[in-house]
Amino acid sequence: MDNVTGQLRLTFGFEPMMKGFDFLIAVIGLFGIGEILLTMEEGLAFKGKDGKINAKVVLETWKKLPRYWLSYIRSSAVGCWMGITPGGATPASFMGYGLAKRFSKTPGDFGKGDIEGVIAPETAAHAAGTAALLPMLTLGIPGSPTAAVLLGGLLVWGLQPGPLLFVEQKDFVWGLIASMYLGNIAGLIVVLLTVPWFAAILRIPFSIIAPVILVICAVGAYTVHSSMFDVWLMMGFGVMGYVFKKLDYPLAPLVLALVLGDMAENAFRQSLLGSSGSLLVFVSNPLVASITTLALVMLFWPLIGALIKRLKDHG
Repeated sequence: MDNVTGQLRLTFGFEPMMKGFDFLIAVIGLFGIGEILLTMEEGLAFKGKDGKINAKVVLETWKKLPRYWLSYIRSSAVGCWMGITPGGATPASFMGYGLAKRFSKTPGDFGKGDIEGVIAPETAAHAAGTAALLPMLTLGIPGSPTAAVLLGGLLVWGLQPGPLLFVEQKDFVWGLIASMYLGNIAGLIVVLLTVPWFAAILRIPFSIIAPVILVICAVGAYTVHSSMFDVWLMMGFGVMGYVFKKLDYPLAPLVLALVLGDMAENAFRQSLLGSSGSLLVFVSNPLVASITTLALVMLFWPLIGALIKRLKDHG
């Protein structure tokens, strides 16, 4: 259902398509069902290993972390931008991973256990989650679903988000900031303690765990709108994810398009409505013009890069 005109779009006369499909359904299908289908084809057998944590291995891993300082800074910047804009942790995670892979000297190792492939998306996701609180606390505009829940909690307790919150309720604000640090420390301890339990899952035969994963995916898809159509839609995205994997197409751009496409279209149409259809609104001041230019350069960068390379070769 179109938000502006109220007309139906791309339903193809099929009534269940009126409410569209949720991003969560697409992700469950692409990554859950798609991976299961791929694993079934490859005949992968899960082989259980000793599910214990070695403190020496943990410390050796921590020693390697400082060498990826540039990836930390890059992913933090991406995460902060996506948290404030708002975009959310999911697109920030994929963007952080994509940038790390592009700038890496060994991009072929990504997806095969390269530690940078874990650092980049996790840093971006955490930065986005934290940065989403900035517009929520200062302007009352939540930058993520979690921030929206926190905003509701503030209003329930009679706290009005805004610049004055830092003056009138400074104890609460600094307590909230302190809780983020404590939460990360507590999360680290919990993860280190529970890793052996999760590692023990690998001991379960794939013939048993695969149907369990399928059932969990189906239940997750059904609970979004309590619709069986969503389950079939999830299976369709699962087949799509399997085909994309076989053809070596990356799934990250598709996920980013699903997350940001809807917001981008709504913002685009709102801008055009406000400017009476004039595209000059996107270059109306230096800040907007610079952001628009940067977006266009990033969009056409593969073509620009190829052109520069060709000119260098001929030069």
